[in-house]
Amino acid sequence: MIAVPRRLARLVLVAALLVAAGAGCSRFRPPKKVTPVQRTMTTTGYCKCRKCCGWRRTWYGRAVYAYGPNKGKHKRVGVTASGTKAKPGTIAADPARYPFGTIMYVPGYGYGRVEDRGSAIQGEHIDLFFKSHAEALAWGTQKKEVAVWFPRGSP
Repeated sequence: MIAVPRRLARLVLVAALLVAAGAGCSRFRPPKKVTPVQRTMTTTGYCKCRKCCGWRRTWYGRAVYAYGPNKGKHKRVGVTASGTKAKPGTIAADPARYPFGTIMYVPGYGYGRVEDRGSAIQGEHIDLFFKSHAEALAWGTQKKEVAVWFPRGSP
């Protein structure tokens, strides 16, 4: 009877490691026959919560921006700057360097596509979307060699 709980614990641990290793989305694939550009980037994690995305609720429950140029204006929670719903594989980047639609491969996260931006995301810094705040915090800040495929017509 004791071997079963240990085996179950091992299976749960392996499943958790596989989920953490494949947090990105396999739906995004790079273009075929195109060599990626390799960049060393600072990567951080974010989710759709108030702390990560800078929003708050008004006294009557409406989500609004907590600070910045849009302070007090309506905020669509979980919706990216490009208008898509944030999900694993969504990446926030500096749009001056990485336009929306840029596909990236981040080791330990997986494939993702740039669909969001943030005021603190500038230069060689990207923010990776996670389903929960705990996952985003667990990712922390990491330097990674990232493979980048720009959309057609971009540098």
